[in-house]
Amino acid sequence: MADENKEPDAEEKPRTSSAKRTSSAKSKSSSKPGTPKSPRSRSGSAKAKAKKHEGEKKEEEEEAKPADAAEAPPATISAPPPPADITDLLPIFLASKSQELFDCRADEDVSSDMPYKLLKKEDIIQDMKTRAAVSDFSPAKQLVMDYPGEELLLIYDYDFKYGQNFYLITTEETKDRILNPPKAAGEGGEGEEGEEDQVVEYTPPVPKDWISYGSEKEIAEEAFGETRPKKVFKIARPRREFGAPVNFTDRDVKDVKDGYVECTPYDDKNFSLHLMELDKATQAIATWTDCSSQTDWKYPRNAVTQYQPREFTEQEKEKLSNSNEVKVFIEGSIPRFELALQQNEIVDVFFDDWLALASDDATFGSKSDGHLKEYQSFTDLQFSKDKTITCMDWHPNLKGVIAVACSERLTFDQRVDNASKTLMTPSLILIWSFTDPIHPQLLLEAPDDIFSFQFNPSDPNIIAGGCINGQVVLWDISQYFDRLKNPRSGGKLKQNSMNALPGFEDENALAIPIIRYCAVSSIENSHHLSITDIQWIPDHFEINRYGLPVYNKHGDCSQILTCAGDSCVMVWDTRAPKVTLNPLEAKKQEAAHPLGTPATFKHLDLSWKPVLKVSLPKPDTNGEFAPLKVSIKERQGDKAHVQKQIEQMEREAMGGGMRRESTMGGFGRSRSAKDQKPLEGVTTKFYVSTEDGEVAYADMKIEKDQDSGKLTNPKPSWYSALHGGPVHTLQRSFFFRNIILCVGGWTFSILKEENQLGPLLSSCCSQKKYTAAHWSPTRPGVFFIATEEGNVEVWDLLDKTHEPTLTQNITACSITRIFPWQISSKQQLLAVSDDMGTLHILEVPWNLRHPSSNEATSIENYFEREEKRLEYYVDRLLFREKEKRDIDAEEQRIKNAPPPAEENEEQVQEKMRREYEAYLQLENELLISLGVKQEEDEPLPEK
Repeated sequence: MADENKEPDAEEKPRTSSAKRTSSAKSKSSSKPGTPKSPRSRSGSAKAKAKKHEGEKKEEEEEAKPADAAEAPPATISAPPPPADITDLLPIFLASKSQELFDCRADEDVSSDMPYKLLKKEDIIQDMKTRAAVSDFSPAKQLVMDYPGEELLLIYDYDFKYGQNFYLITTEETKDRILNPPKAAGEGGEGEEGEEDQVVEYTPPVPKDWISYGSEKEIAEEAFGETRPKKVFKIARPRREFGAPVNFTDRDVKDVKDGYVECTPYDDKNFSLHLMELDKATQAIATWTDCSSQTDWKYPRNAVTQYQPREFTEQEKEKLSNSNEVKVFIEGSIPRFELALQQNEIVDVFFDDWLALASDDATFGSKSDGHLKEYQSFTDLQFSKDKTITCMDWHPNLKGVIAVACSERLTFDQRVDNASKTLMTPSLILIWSFTDPIHPQLLLEAPDDIFSFQFNPSDPNIIAGGCINGQVVLWDISQYFDRLKNPRSGGKLKQNSMNALPGFEDENALAIPIIRYCAVSSIENSHHLSITDIQWIPDHFEINRYGLPVYNKHGDCSQILTCAGDSCVMVWDTRAPKVTLNPLEAKKQEAAHPLGTPATFKHLDLSWKPVLKVSLPKPDTNGEFAPLKVSIKERQGDKAHVQKQIEQMEREAMGGGMRRESTMGGFGRSRSAKDQKPLEGVTTKFYVSTEDGEVAYADMKIEKDQDSGKLTNPKPSWYSALHGGPVHTLQRSFFFRNIILCVGGWTFSILKEENQLGPLLSSCCSQKKYTAAHWSPTRPGVFFIATEEGNVEVWDLLDKTHEPTLTQNITACSITRIFPWQISSKQQLLAVSDDMGTLHILEVPWNLRHPSSNEATSIENYFEREEKRLEYYVDRLLFREKEKRDIDAEEQRIKNAPPPAEENEEQVQEKMRREYEAYLQLENELLISLGVKQEEDEPLPEK
């Protein structure tokens, strides 16, 4: 051990340098798995470890097997900084490519703290052969070829002391002196050995007397002691049971009910205990500080406060106002005031530019984060697999809750052939939660397949749906609201202490609840075809039986608007009628409801009739429209245009002493159409889309027929065949109530209400058929369109109007529905359902959900320009038609006109003479205007 502490001689210095390089290179190679180690590094490490741990010699020898030396990366050396008096060096510049090849990247592989890098001579020569003149080591070619050693020392010149970013050491002596600097006196060797031989004499501690300051009382208070004597229990056993025969047999734990009870730990949030009070001992120790204070003395002086302004007298005011100095001052100050006022009008001096810095992205089509990301997917192997999703809707209040309706993928003929099978298959609506993507939270049972449904905006516990047989269905899920609010995850149910007891387990606790419908409309008064669209009428108005919009004093959504292919649009009221049932009929209805079904709408079950039925005949033919979708102008929560009239009606109702009628189940009784004042700001006109690609504009208001004198609905005032297939999407923009997105067939179009000239924007035919579409809830100019091949197209009207901004494939089958939903200000999700029963949840990127500055104004201006262009196009079309009619009429007149009479010789000569005189006059005027000829003065008349 003494020999190891001595300073090595000149022959041992290269070995020491190699050992140090080995430790550094080995640490680096271990951080990169799969990189082969240098043979020299491994041999040096094995020798160093053999001196300390002889038992690991065999393992180190196996580790030291030779490998390809050319593949070993150059070693990075950790040593003291190079001395300042180096003379044997050659500055060299290494480009980034050369730094990557030799693993000597600046500030990564080498730095100011570790500037050394050992490069093998063979690697440098190989690089010069491979890259020739391009190699950065070409200026040092002769130095490398004549270098006696196997490795050259490369040093990183981080502050460009020698003019380049690196420099090579040209001699072995200088390299050894840099890597192995001489140790100062007292470091290692005999100095350390002398320090280790010193013996310190041990002095045992001397105990001192303990002085009490009262801390033993505090320790006694915190310690637990016995406050009463211990109680003694004596347990005895009857004497007759001693020595009794015993027969032990094997028994299964399942044979006895209480033979085995498993008590698995779980976190019960309903009965979590909170620590309310805890004894703590805190002792404050004051810190002594020396400080001084001195009053800042000021010279005393008298002070006067003036609280009333001093004014000039009337004579002084008049004198100043008429003085020339004041006028000159005002005239000189006016330009400065005007300049300040102009600056205030042009620039907001109080605007904080720092807060608005990079608040939005002004570029369109950014590729950094411009794709839809998969967030979640839902499918059920029993209820939704291999079925088509016909409709879906997000829960209005609960985040992460969405409902889908599944139906069999059968045509009408297949349904007829498999009627017995379809009757035995339950028709369900699945309510999913993001916490459990495998098991639905609730199942809503329906009498037949559901083609459309919607949550009640004012009371989301009420759900209305439309069946394939034309009936309207209502559900009440208020009993399971807590299950949706605090959903279970992974099939584990939160149990309380009572359910955890043996013998009190609920066998149906883990089963998915199946909720039966509360009410269904009567078959005779329902639609005759499948209901394709259903909507809740906004809560600020209701429609009476005359088709007039009246004020809804209850303030909740209680009416439903439906449409079907039987050329009818119906309005349904969910409130109880004024006519009460006799006790016998009430008992019959109660008996008709199964146990557990809510009785919220028992007054409507099997007797529900529509309040209003609007037929849609074609105005110019004897046919009828087959509506698929319906769109009204009013929107839930948007009642600013009728707020004043509603407030006036409420004041009149309070002044007249009208009492609020009683409600039942959250819905009041329907009022009579008498004494109901219509709302002036609410329109009853609506758009419908049909199966034949048409869009019609109709009115709900009932009018008196002039021929028959009966009250009937007027025919649609306008319709147009815009698409080549069924129009499955008819949706109004979230930002403009009069802008409607219409998608059907292979094209889409954007309409403006009451503009009967045509669509503002029409797309060209797509390669694949469109199946669904929806506006973006946050960006006015963005909407999503789905295709039958499983793609989602994102259209941005501010970026492109002739092609989609983004096209992304979501699924391998056809997409049936698409529905975006704003979860928070920082997250927007897009729900996409396919024809195989899978619901995909995608996350919308930032540039597709965050509106740019003044985007709503820009889109509104774009629609106005398109409307003006459309008006100009129609005017020019009418003008061209009129011009063509005039030309045809002129040609017909000339054709029918008698031939002109032949002129004689005198008439021909007179005509030619007049033409010649006109030519001479024109020539004379032209010469005078050019200055070639002067204008002749007219002679004076003779007397």
